[in-house]
Amino acid sequence: MGVLLTTIAPLPGCGYHVGGTGALLPPGLKVIAVPALKNDTASYRVEQRMTEAVVHEFIARTKYRIVSSPDSADAVLRGEITSLEAIPVVFDTTAAPNSQTTNTTSARATTMLVSVHMKVLLEETGTNKTLYRNDNYLFRQPYEISTDPSKLFDEQGPALERMSRDFAARLVSDVLENF
Repeated sequence: MGVLLTTIAPLPGCGYHVGGTGALLPPGLKVIAVPALKNDTASYRVEQRMTEAVVHEFIARTKYRIVSSPDSADAVLRGEITSLEAIPVVFDTTAAPNSQTTNTTSARATTMLVSVHMKVLLEETGTNKTLYRNDNYLFRQPYEISTDPSKLFDEQGPALERMSRDFAARLVSDVLENF
């Protein structure tokens, strides 16, 4: 029995831990400022969606108090949306009658892919020590386009909402684990 306990006892110090519990941020860190992300694109309000999602995710998953002003914070999370593009990725080819020929093929986009590139930096206030940095976040989200003009609904907004939540979840996990 004594041999079994001496064999098992060293295992807790093996260096493994449950994901999401790494907390590699400084122990004195209590308040994180998350000012609005900078939007370098022509897309309207995308920075507001992304910022709201990040704030919500930090509040839901961490013990840190989140504020918008860097003045009263221990650290500041700054972000920049460097590009946003939507490109067609799936086309519907249908035969359409034409006065010139009997069958003409036209292609219409049915699925778009929206891609967002971002940069994020978390710095400790006062020391300006970089706690986390990623200059190459890339998120993509497909969305469908209605083929019926009477039921046309712009799906880019909901796709950006889903992408914002995905980005925020990844960012908070990355910051906590320092990936």
